[in-house]
Amino acid sequence: METTAIRIHPRSTRERKETYEAGKLVKRLRRLAGEAISDYGMIADGDKVMVCLSGGKDSYALLDVLMYLRAHAPIRFDIVAVNLDQKQPGFPAHVLPDYLTRLGVPFRIEEQDTYSTVKRLIPEGKTMCSLCSRLRRGVLYRVAGELGATKIALGHHRDDGLETFLLNLFYGGQLKAMPPKLRSDDGRHVVIRPLIYCEERDLAAYAELKQFPIIPCNLCGSQENLKRNEMKALLREWEKRHPGRVETMLNSLKHVRASHLLDRDAFDFTKLPPSRGAIQLND
Repeated sequence: METTAIRIHPRSTRERKETYEAGKLVKRLRRLAGEAISDYGMIADGDKVMVCLSGGKDSYALLDVLMYLRAHAPIRFDIVAVNLDQKQPGFPAHVLPDYLTRLGVPFRIEEQDTYSTVKRLIPEGKTMCSLCSRLRRGVLYRVAGELGATKIALGHHRDDGLETFLLNLFYGGQLKAMPPKLRSDDGRHVVIRPLIYCEERDLAAYAELKQFPIIPCNLCGSQENLKRNEMKALLREWEKRHPGRVETMLNSLKHVRASHLLDRDAFDFTKLPPSRGAIQLND
């Protein structure tokens, strides 16, 4: 009997490098998400985490990473995916249900026509993000209550947080970014951002690696000259000219010194005793 030899073609150097880099990317995102969850106590044993899935790269990555961590974490928690179908024209309503069904993830598609509301109230050419975000938040809080979710997970990443910080600094007159963990004003809901340490470019590469069925947002994403895009370009330019600067900015948000700022509500300067030799001003 003749035997046919099977030739195994060795992978090229490029293929080996791509596989190695892909493995590093996956491990890095999982590690950073795990660190953020641990640092800020985002998920506890017995939690039911509602993952808000928009169809964008970040929320897909969030769900994927949380599913991995759920399988390997020392605590038990449940996941339910929720998408808000805002009735944007041309929205492919079948994509997310098909994807989530294949994954075997419990999910809910909430249909509410916030698109028409935003288009009716916001003049043509004006930024829609603020109103759209408020309407979406209200619906998601309601759905979280109906599902009994104890945590609401959003896909905001490091760059989102720093862009928000710069927007508030330059345009809002506040030192404020995106908190990793936030309790709603009425105290009923806790919002978490497990990807807050993750870079946007890593999430874009991860989406390409995983071949997520991305659904673009045509409501606000098509509007030009948004201030957030300006901040995004600024961060990109800084990182290009000074590698590591963006990471330093993130670290600065972890080390706040209220006594070295000007906020009298955050630090009571009046209680500081006068130093020796200080000039005393009389009324």
